[in-house]
Amino acid sequence: MNASRSSLPERQTARTRLIDAAHHLVRRKGYAATSVDEICSAAGVTKGAFFHHFASKEALGVAAAEQWTARAAPLFELPAYTKLKDPLDRLLGHIDMRLEMIGGPAEGFTCFAGTMVQEAFATSDAIRSACDASFNTYCEALAVDVQQVLDLYGTPPGITALGLARHVQSVLQGAFVLAKAAGDPEIARESVLHLRRYVAMLFKPGADKKESLA
Repeated sequence: MNASRSSLPERQTARTRLIDAAHHLVRRKGYAATSVDEICSAAGVTKGAFFHHFASKEALGVAAAEQWTARAAPLFELPAYTKLKDPLDRLLGHIDMRLEMIGGPAEGFTCFAGTMVQEAFATSDAIRSACDASFNTYCEALAVDVQQVLDLYGTPPGITALGLARHVQSVLQGAFVLAKAAGDPEIARESVLHLRRYVAMLFKPGADKKESLA
């Protein structure tokens, strides 16, 4: 009994380190190019410990996608912009925050789920589904503020809260791909700035003149 209790935190810590290593390595190298041995080495755990927690690399990918989703939750709860009264200010504040996160090596700002699903969508239904769930969770959370914007400012033709939230996600994911291809995070920042202008002008035509963030 005592041995079991004392070993539980160690097992949990090893599992977390493996997920952290997967997040870093897959964003840097891609899912297919990242081996279980590399993940174990980066996590500082044995291969036996890996298979104690995960039946396969695919199982780790699914768990890492789920944990990626869980770790994104504070983006909608903790930043100062979430306390703003105007829902449009909150929506633009979220986009500003995403813009500020873009910089440095691509593995530091790109999306784990977006990177993994580009490779595995046709070969692993489990990974595809986990990444789809991650995207949907993000979009559904963002759509709460978008709906409040629509309620306050009116709904432009063809716009729905979930549809606009998906557009934000689509621009972010596309911006990450372009930045990786060019080896330049400024490519991604440019796309997100265009997104900000679009959202601002959609509800307050001519109101947003912002070209960059300090």
